[in-house]
Amino acid sequence: MSLLTVGTVAFDDIETPYGKAGKIIGGAATYISWSASYFTDDIRLVSVIGDDFPENELDRLKRRGVNMEGLQIKKGEKSFFWAGKYHTNMNGRDTLDTQLNVLANFDPILPDSYKDSEYIMLGNLTPQVQMRVIEQLTSKPKLIALDTMNFWMDIAWDDLHKVLKKIDVLIINDEEARQLSSEYSLVTAAEKIMEKGPKILVIKKGEHGALLFHGNDMFYAPALPLKEVFDPTGAGDTFAGGFMGYIAKTGDTSAEGMKKAIIAGSALASFCVERFGIERISHLSQEMIKERVLQFEKLVHFDPVL
Repeated sequence: MSLLTVGTVAFDDIETPYGKAGKIIGGAATYISWSASYFTDDIRLVSVIGDDFPENELDRLKRRGVNMEGLQIKKGEKSFFWAGKYHTNMNGRDTLDTQLNVLANFDPILPDSYKDSEYIMLGNLTPQVQMRVIEQLTSKPKLIALDTMNFWMDIAWDDLHKVLKKIDVLIINDEEARQLSSEYSLVTAAEKIMEKGPKILVIKKGEHGALLFHGNDMFYAPALPLKEVFDPTGAGDTFAGGFMGYIAKTGDTSAEGMKKAIIAGSALASFCVERFGIERISHLSQEMIKERVLQFEKLVHFDPVL
């Protein structure tokens, strides 16, 4: 089934305790598309780049089933660029440089062939851009998921709340959940957030896994313990891509279906952090993914205690 993904296609400059990677391929829509492509071959990308973006990288995505009709290419302009340095514990990072470039005036235009998309993944962009995408849809999607961040809560609170009323799934981290709800307990925070519109909430907890709230059901998936974490950049977007890609493949939006989607997203995210940028997630096989999912199953499975 079709998955529409909206977000950045960009360049990153990353430094971690494991090294430095200069001007590598990044962006939310890039990570989402690569991750989702392991589950569905009908991905419809909406983004904007400058003419400095390498064509061979776009060709690689096309070969994975990513439709580029909704990608705007601005001649004579530069693509979005972000540079950051991670702290020693890899949990925090400092932004060293942000260059919006083509993203500064991005107006997402949906081609007619995109307007009937069944599943929507709205990557982390301004709430106004996210709403603009929803308004162009000509048929009601089966599921709309949205990612956002603290920055939009600080400067676009009203617009964010408007778009929250239009979506089904909100994907945020624990810090963002607490800010959005003004509650410390994540269970209470989930209740408050779902009153704002989303019927389903996914709270990412980084190296501590992810929580799913689906109506009255709650599910926790741990993160897979890894020997080395080279680069956390894009892990959240990779998770979202795997999560929505799996749902687009199965069409199962029940609580049980989403539990499986959480594991699928967690498995893809565990690959992402093992190398810089998209290096790891762009070289996977179905067998590798199945083996990683089995590791998650072994991690959480136990026989009845009582």
